[in-house]
Amino acid sequence: MREYLLTLCITAAVTYLLTGPVRKFAIVAGAMPEIRARDVHREPTPRLGGIAMFFGLCAGLLVADHLANLNQVFEKSNEPRALLSGAALIWLIGVLDDKFEIDALIKLGAQMIAAGVMVMQGLTILWLPIPGVGTVALTQWQGTLLTVALVVITINAVNFVDGLDGLAAGMVCIASAAFFMYAYRIWYSYGIEAAAPATLFAAVLMGMCVGFLPHNMHPARIFMGDSGSMLIGLVLAAGAISITGQVDPDNLFGGSERSAVHQMVPVYIPLLMPLTIIAIPAADLILAIVRRTWRGQSPFAADRGHLHHRLLEIGHSHSRAVLIMYFWSALIAFGALAYSVNSASMWIVLGVVGLSAVGLVLLLLPRFTPRAPRWAEAFVPPRYRRRRAASAPGAAEGAGSAEGAASAEAAADDEPRAPVPVGVSGGPGVPGVNGATALGARSRVPRG
Repeated sequence: MREYLLTLCITAAVTYLLTGPVRKFAIVAGAMPEIRARDVHREPTPRLGGIAMFFGLCAGLLVADHLANLNQVFEKSNEPRALLSGAALIWLIGVLDDKFEIDALIKLGAQMIAAGVMVMQGLTILWLPIPGVGTVALTQWQGTLLTVALVVITINAVNFVDGLDGLAAGMVCIASAAFFMYAYRIWYSYGIEAAAPATLFAAVLMGMCVGFLPHNMHPARIFMGDSGSMLIGLVLAAGAISITGQVDPDNLFGGSERSAVHQMVPVYIPLLMPLTIIAIPAADLILAIVRRTWRGQSPFAADRGHLHHRLLEIGHSHSRAVLIMYFWSALIAFGALAYSVNSASMWIVLGVVGLSAVGLVLLLLPRFTPRAPRWAEAFVPPRYRRRRAASAPGAAEGAGSAEGAASAEAAADDEPRAPVPVGVSGGPGVPGVNGATALGARSRVPRG
């Protein structure tokens, strides 16, 4: 466990330290597009955060290769090299897209090629545990097609959910944390060495996300771009493929499927666990494809109909929408993890049901428009205070002036603001080109 923690920390440190210089490089290189209609940020923000994440991945794998226990993963398996090859290809395409806006079909083809590169080096699905049938060995073509499909779906699911500051990195970090615990338990508790690569991939992926999140939390100073979202999607898919298609369930449960029902881990968790970690991004992807096809649009046409956009539309703030998505991701991923530990416990089911009810209340909170009693208004945010009419626009007198100004400011923050294009000043009170991510020169006031 200590070597995994060291690998995670090295990956996070390299990613964190490189993100600042990468941000400056992105501004100089012009990878800072104008705000589009579907964007929710207010200022042009540099992309290319995936550059720092890729070098963090390389640093993590390099460190792991020189550690005593983790070195066996590289000696006995070619999967780390397969992952690095596919990641380098998909990262390069993402960097070009962040700068030049590559066509969606070209990116789709590059995703398939990256998946094919990993398959050629041994990272593929060999068998599947099918309910009612048991473990089914796949032919080479079946395994290749299923592997490519899983990689493409996971990459695009993560890419589609990357719409709010810190959303994609946080959700993938939560999913990889649950996946790490599951894979680590299979390796050390059951002694199955085939789970070692997936455990390493999950640890490195956590480090990439943890190192990038401080720069990407709202308000974000840099975006990961397609170079980052497609990269972490591919690493997440690689771990799922490794644990699903390389670990034989018959070895995991003593060779008897019937007796496996009474074991600690259900026989189909190796198939279900990778699906639960991308449940919300995959649902968003499917809904987006259905919605756009129903409207007669291309499935790759961008819009503002994603789940995080819906949360903003019903009244959630930017930060609260991200936290709600975090909550549901953690509930699904760790709920499946807890079920894999003890599927016979009714407390786990009741806990998941209870937390789901809490999540629904949080989800519908803006519909309730709660207002705190007057005696508690000083202890709650301005949006929960009762609105008080001001005596004159922009002015307030007496003891209630501070509360009125705070309420007005909170109401102004909730109103949507028109995007400010690059090179145009937003006027008084609106950030223009001289914001945190601007390119123009700052105005200077002469000193007397």
